[in-house]
This record gives sequence, C-alpha cells and structure tokens, in this order.
Amino acid sequence: MSGKLFIMRHGRTDWNDVHRLQGQTDVPLNENGRAMATEAAERYRDVHFDICYCSPLIRAKETADLFLKGRDVPIEYDDRLKEMCFGKYEGVEHVLHIPNSPLIPLFKDPENYREIPEGAESIDDLNKRTGEFLAEKVYPLLAEGKDVLIVGHGAMNSSIISQVKNLPRKDFWKEGIENCRLIQLK
Repeated sequence: MSGKLFIMRHGRTDWNDVHRLQGQTDVPLNENGRAMATEAAERYRDVHFDICYCSPLIRAKETADLFLKGRDVPIEYDDRLKEMCFGKYEGVEHVLHIPNSPLIPLFKDPENYREIPEGAESIDDLNKRTGEFLAEKVYPLLAEGKDVLIVGHGAMNSSIISQVKNLPRKDFWKEGIENCRLIQLK
C-alpha cells in the first residue's frame, strides 16, 4: 500500500504583492493570503491527510492552521522546510530587474545558477536538506499508506517536487508555485 503526497505553497503576503524576495525572512500572511487559505480549505475539504509537515515560518504556519482548521490532522514543523535562503537579497524588491543580479539565473536559468550571493543557499544545499527530510519523514509514511501534506514555499516546494518527480535542474520551476494550490505528487 502506498500513501499519497501533497504539497502546497503558503498564501499571499504583503511582500509577495510588491515582489519583495522573502526567503527565510519571517513575513506573515496578509488578509488576501488568509482568505486564500480559508478558501483552499473549502475547495479541498474532501482530500484526506494523515499528517501535515510545515515550514516553521509564520506565513506557512498560518496557511496550514487555516487550511486544516476543524480537521484532526497533526501539524509538525521542520526547519528543513524553510524557504531557500537568499542572503543579502532578502527584502529586495524586483530582484529580477536588478542588472547583473546573481539571482537572475536561479529564476530564469536554474541549470546555470552558479554565483551564489553571500549568505544565500545553492540549489544543491536546498536539495540536500529537503532530500533528507523526504527520506527521513515522508517516504517511510508513504510506504505505510499514510497521506502526507507539506506546506511550504516557492523554491522549497520546487525542490521537493523536482526530487519526487526526478526533474532535471532546468525544470526546477516547471510545476509552478501558485499560492494555496494543492498539488498531488504521489
């Protein structure tokens, strides 16, 4: 018997709305983000989950709490599910419009993301921590037939999706990172 694996990105934040790079900066949901999570709870109310693993960042925690409100689904927080760290670029608006930004390849050509800004993570660093999380927490539960939900972030979710689906690096962002959209991976 094999369980199902689902993943969801947190609801919108004020920083999302102004295209400010969040990374591991702890930014709460805005009213729209809370409404999105509440609406998603209704839209996906018939989808079964045995457990939810969640990033400890407030925007993911609020999303998981609102999404699972009224359900008997335990939520466990794991630091390995935090968003990718963008170093000195966290809090910067419109990072893709900054000439020669070292983050442009991350978002436009992930296969060639080489110049990692000071304090930031590489895709390999991100994949290492999310891969360890999958191996340690998720895959054993799936093997037991448990249905697992992960609530996280754009880049972190893309890392998990890429690993579960064995996608090449060039397709790192292929699955999309729409807020509060539930994606079934297995």
